[in-house]
Amino acid sequence: MIINTNLSAQKSALLLSESSRNLAKSLARLSSGSKITSPEEDAAGLAVSINFEAQINRIGAATNNVGNAISYSQTQDGFLSKVGKALDRMSELAVLALDVTKTDNDRGLYSQEFSTLGGYINSISTKDFNGVSLFDGTTRNVTTDGEGTSNSTFNMGGVNLTTSVYSTAAGDAISTTTAATQSLSDVKSAINQLASDRGTVAASMARLVHTNDQLSVLKTNLAAANSRILDTDVAEESTMFARYNILVQSGTAMLAQANTQPQSALKLLG
Repeated sequence: MIINTNLSAQKSALLLSESSRNLAKSLARLSSGSKITSPEEDAAGLAVSINFEAQINRIGAATNNVGNAISYSQTQDGFLSKVGKALDRMSELAVLALDVTKTDNDRGLYSQEFSTLGGYINSISTKDFNGVSLFDGTTRNVTTDGEGTSNSTFNMGGVNLTTSVYSTAAGDAISTTTAATQSLSDVKSAINQLASDRGTVAASMARLVHTNDQLSVLKTNLAAANSRILDTDVAEESTMFARYNILVQSGTAMLAQANTQPQSALKLLG
């Protein structure tokens, strides 16, 4: 029987230390909800998770960009719909001015409303969205993912309300039958252009809505992948916590038992 070196106590202390360390880690995982509470637990998994989180944040930013572009297009379409109503009324007034039973004085009254509507169209051409012009004809490059490369942009076609087809119609008058005939032709050309422009805006909105949906799905899938690496499985970890808790308690009891064994040597000396 050995007194100076208690191997049983040393082994019990080693096992108790390991169980206590595992219990502390398990408690940290349960309290934080994170599977990786310290880098050394899963260095590779932590590195992958960092990349995932950065990509998720970039996709969130791209989603905001696309959402703003959709709002921009919706604002464009809202104004263009009003321009369409104004042009419809202007074409109606031009036809009314061609009535042979009307005098030039009557046509002057129609022309006054016609000119007012033309001024309304000109005023809309100066509108902007957060300081960005809505109708200067500029093509806007919308970032559609988190990579920021030339291949990750969508060229959103511009609409120009200052072109001659609109400005000519807006500047016409219908005070005479000759002027009304020319004005009607100009307004019809503007209506045709408006139909094309609204089609361009509508196509951009359709593309951007699909892009927004795709980004939402991608972000959700990346978050799920990151969760599998980073998040604690509470059910599994609770089982491990109970296991380590029992091991700590039993290890403590065994260490106490091992420390009492050398005392048996005293009985031999007695």
